[in-house]
Amino acid sequence: MKNPLIFLLFVAVLSYGCKSRKVGQQANAYPEERLGWKLGSQAYTFNRFDFFQAIAKIDSCKLRYVEAFPGQRIGGGLEGRMDYHMPAERRQQILARLKDSGVTLYGYGVVTPRSADEWKQLFEFAKAMGIRTITSEPPVADLDMIAGLCNTYKINVALHNHPKPSIYWDVDFALQSIGTKSRYLGLCADIGHWVRSGLDPVACMKKARGRVLHMHFKDLNEKSARAHDVHWGSGVSNIPAVLTELKEQRFKGMISAEYEYNWKNNAPDVAASVAFFRSAL
Repeated sequence: MKNPLIFLLFVAVLSYGCKSRKVGQQANAYPEERLGWKLGSQAYTFNRFDFFQAIAKIDSCKLRYVEAFPGQRIGGGLEGRMDYHMPAERRQQILARLKDSGVTLYGYGVVTPRSADEWKQLFEFAKAMGIRTITSEPPVADLDMIAGLCNTYKINVALHNHPKPSIYWDVDFALQSIGTKSRYLGLCADIGHWVRSGLDPVACMKKARGRVLHMHFKDLNEKSARAHDVHWGSGVSNIPAVLTELKEQRFKGMISAEYEYNWKNNAPDVAASVAFFRSAL
């Protein structure tokens, strides 16, 4: 072009168009992001592998968030486990490798420290690692102390609902226990465990409206304590209705895929479940 101004304008428009297409492609690839949902995986799904092997599998499932669990070997040439007592140097090494992987550490748990000092150390770890939500099953007597730490650090603690003998299997008891102690204290809704406990996950979600801070996402083959995971949408957890309820509640937070079956080769199962989830949106 003879006119340099016209040429520069043409380049700018072309560049803007390319960026717009890229943003549009990302929105189509991750439709849950438009709703404020962080779809990822609980690293426990891949507990037969080390943490960074799990990260590679999470990435292969087209997920960008991870909820780490304590006790998993770190791997990737790093010694130790994903324990909140790890030294600061190890934390920085893990964060640097996560940045390279494109997977963000969002949650941590299920973990339950045994003292106030241990809880403070856990919150310091979460702050240093950029963790937004800790999943836990603490004694009710500790909840006031935990709520104070939540308010101080602005980090969520979400009560997880393992089946009995966990005291939080009953959604009514869990909600009564957290009361109005802190807006950062709420529930980690494990819809599969609700099914195992004989509860309707959609009804439980409705009861917990406004207090669901985190999700453990499962679909099960049957309504029983011995049920196992199946591809989302093919089981009894009523996944479409759960998604509808999450939309109606304007849920914001992480949805952790937790596929506790076919342990040594379940990445294809998670990928198929993620594909169904996104198509259902």
